[in-house]
Amino acid sequence: MTGLAGSRLASPLRGRCSVPGDKSISHRGALFSLLGGGESRIRGYSQAADCLASVGAVRSLGGTVQQQGEWLALNPPVWGLPSTSAQGPIPVDCSRSGTTMRILAGILAGRTGDFRLSGHPQLLLRPMERVASPLRAMGATVELEEGGTAPMLVRGGELRGIVHRAQVASAQVKSAVLLAGLQAQGETTVEEAVATRDHSERLLTIMGARLERGLIGQAARVRISPGSLTSFSIAVPGDPSSASVIAAAGALVPGSDVVIEGVGMNPTRTRFFEVLRRMGAEVEMDGPGSPWPDEPAGAVHIRQRSLRGIRVGAEEVPELIDELPLLGLLATQAEGITEVTGAAELRVKESDRIQGLVAGLRALGADAEELPDGFLVVGGHGLRGGLCDSLGDHRLAMTFTIAGLITDTATQVMGREFIPDSFPGFDECLGGLL
Repeated sequence: MTGLAGSRLASPLRGRCSVPGDKSISHRGALFSLLGGGESRIRGYSQAADCLASVGAVRSLGGTVQQQGEWLALNPPVWGLPSTSAQGPIPVDCSRSGTTMRILAGILAGRTGDFRLSGHPQLLLRPMERVASPLRAMGATVELEEGGTAPMLVRGGELRGIVHRAQVASAQVKSAVLLAGLQAQGETTVEEAVATRDHSERLLTIMGARLERGLIGQAARVRISPGSLTSFSIAVPGDPSSASVIAAAGALVPGSDVVIEGVGMNPTRTRFFEVLRRMGAEVEMDGPGSPWPDEPAGAVHIRQRSLRGIRVGAEEVPELIDELPLLGLLATQAEGITEVTGAAELRVKESDRIQGLVAGLRALGADAEELPDGFLVVGGHGLRGGLCDSLGDHRLAMTFTIAGLITDTATQVMGREFIPDSFPGFDECLGGLL
């Protein structure tokens, strides 16, 4: 498919816009409702394809989901989660959503019965041993294909609490272990060398979980006690990762001045805006204070300014993981060198994002190279038009589409049809600012 064409003399982006609801919060709202004590309600649920996979999973497991105006009403199964099917394990289609599969595994680990989690061929290439291993340690049976990939067969049972020391920074795995811990005997603790996004802890607290959290520098510890959950009613703010795409466009196109309204201001999700500021863009974040565990929201105001190269290391990567492709594009227009390391996780996302990003940037004339765990870009060069392959990855597709705003001739992006996986209405949102 063809990306947006542009030139270095393109009109600035100006105006105000909003972005769809936060994916991470939406996923958790749908899936956590399976363990709630009645009807849960979510306002502003994301219509991203990945989040709709979580809604489909709730229905597959016997829950009901109804759209009521701005609200999504979810009820857990009347008789509890189903445990068996006449045809074998209960099948759940997770589509292309790794979040759906990993978090759901933690919920099902404590249920009696057999469940088979599968999905799109792209999802079946992604690593799942990272979530299977701690769930097995807790007493669940989790079977994977050779190589540690899905389909995933989960046979729940009696669980015991554990101390899980995360080897990979993953909010999805942390969430799965905490949800299993709710159904276990004894306390469960997750220890992370670098704290990951805390949407699960916030929502679990709202639902009445007995949860303790502590931070020591970059490290984090979360402890949960077994118990039941109540239903909830939450409003989902705009997705910071989607807002980051618009912010990157505003930081790239000369003369741009953009305000993105209603953006989630969870402190674990605003690192990209801080990095933009570090690179030289003018960024203001107007986020009202909000007592934990509520999710704060506010406006982000971006004005284009000259950019400079920066270095990003492993300590920042967990809070930037979704936005690193955008950082690579911004680096092409920054004076000096930008280097990202400690980001090997990019190689096992919807695609190998390191390889795909560097290949796409080079196709546009950028000076970029792969590192084993990141990338390096020498900036300060104009981009030419060309053909970029997103490898079926929604984040690469958006990154290369944004690049088309500053190329000297038209840019084509293969795989733009996958953008709605995370940002439905992307073209309309961006086009409204041009």
